[in-house]
Amino acid sequence: MSIELSAPTMLGMTAKPSGDRLMKPMGQRGSIDGQHNEPALASEMLSHSMPSSDPFNPMNWPLHRKIYTSFCAWLFAAAVAFGATCFTAGKTDFIQDFKIGDGVPVSFIAGLSLYLWGIAFAPLWTPHVADRIGRSLIYLIALPVCGLFVLGAGLSQSLGGVLACRFFAGLTGGPCLVLIEGTFADMWSARTTNTYYAFLGTAAYFGASLGPLAGGYLMEATDNWRWTQYFNCIVIAIVFLVGLGQSETSQREIPRRRARYSGMSREDFIRTQDPALSGKSLGQMLRITVLDAIIGPFKDPIIALSTLFLLFNFAVVFQWFVSVPAALGAPPPMGPGYTIDRIGLAIGLTGTVGSTCAALMSIAIEQASSGMLMKTPQKAPTHAIEYRLVPAMIGQFLITTSLFWIGWTVSPNFSPIVPIIGTAVYIFGNASIIISIVPYLFDAFPPAGTLTALTSAASGRILFAGFLPMVILYDITALTPKWAFGIFGFISIAMWPIPFLLFRYGATWRAKSRYSKVPVDMHDGEAMHRKLRSHDSAITSDSGVTGT
Repeated sequence: MSIELSAPTMLGMTAKPSGDRLMKPMGQRGSIDGQHNEPALASEMLSHSMPSSDPFNPMNWPLHRKIYTSFCAWLFAAAVAFGATCFTAGKTDFIQDFKIGDGVPVSFIAGLSLYLWGIAFAPLWTPHVADRIGRSLIYLIALPVCGLFVLGAGLSQSLGGVLACRFFAGLTGGPCLVLIEGTFADMWSARTTNTYYAFLGTAAYFGASLGPLAGGYLMEATDNWRWTQYFNCIVIAIVFLVGLGQSETSQREIPRRRARYSGMSREDFIRTQDPALSGKSLGQMLRITVLDAIIGPFKDPIIALSTLFLLFNFAVVFQWFVSVPAALGAPPPMGPGYTIDRIGLAIGLTGTVGSTCAALMSIAIEQASSGMLMKTPQKAPTHAIEYRLVPAMIGQFLITTSLFWIGWTVSPNFSPIVPIIGTAVYIFGNASIIISIVPYLFDAFPPAGTLTALTSAASGRILFAGFLPMVILYDITALTPKWAFGIFGFISIAMWPIPFLLFRYGATWRAKSRYSKVPVDMHDGEAMHRKLRSHDSAITSDSGVTGT
């Protein structure tokens, strides 16, 4: 769900670079076996900006420190995702408390949707702030403030107050879901992007899946929807305490802090730094993450296809948190009449099992494709990152299968376990696509273009994810589950070509894209034309550019 600037410094490129130049604009890196050179990846060119010999470089940290910091980022993201869905377990008591009618009214579903819409704004500003103050401070401010708004929702005595607090909880907690990607990219090799993203990507799925599970048991014990919010605050407090010792990973912020400790003022040191690649002025920042993010899907085929693909698949994920309780909670003969704790258990198992399978599959595919590219290095310059799309090629077929599976088996004629397994298959396919498409966008363009693409994909999919739950029950009631999910299934079939098109034409589209050009006003003399070596790469001179 998130994005962080994990992209390239592709300077010195021609207006229409070739596919080869797109992947190695700053020179080539030595391979692990030392037998051949591989093109420098975009994400390592930005995130790994400190010298490889620097002991403060996060790439050089001891393994236990990397694991602890990664786990903290994972917990922060999972806690925010947990807050989005734990609320849904309190449906019955919430409706009675505010006397808002029978069924599942829009005013209740808005508690989920507004939280998601608040998160959707985080990609617009978080990368810019992180470039200037680092990541750790944002984590330690965003999560407790989110907790205060969650507490406010639990204490509020008016429906409007609850919904307002839910929106601001998402707005303030959203940066935790944005920053996790940059945190991992700072510490782990860009050559294993799909592998580490497979792990960090499970944070949102685990958190969102465990929300209804915990909420279901809370409602059985207390019969009070407000405890879904109080317990969420307890989770946030525990995660915050665990994360107090996390280290700063931003390779722009670490040198600034070291300079301050050595007696140099922060302002003086900042003047010696390369300008932030997310934009120097407010106008540049707004153009990159607002204007370009809006027009990107209309101007660039990679952004258009990626955003469309993620928008549909991510939106369907969150409608399960409304439609599954409605289907499983319906009394016989229309449904099995599950209690809220059993419904939560079903959602929790489908989410965690499905996303875990996707992570394991994606890691296995990356390891296999990496081995193949090592044996055929001539493919690397233009198609290396396209191999990240393989899990999406598999995941899309799982999604189509699961949608028809669920639509035809949500009926008294089948055991409830059948559509529950189908939901797990959907999560498997959906997580495979997220784990595949987002890491692909990491290295598709130079920094500004990558940030534009990731912002467009992230904000777009979250906004639509908040919309679909508002209408899904009306669609199912009007069309029946067979046709409602069948329509989703046919839409998913129409999207089958997307990952194959990106795989086949991605390198060509990247080379010709307007987002592959580096704006002139983002250059700043020789400082903007140098590339610092990362821990896992050795940069040689290329076209007059020298690594330092």
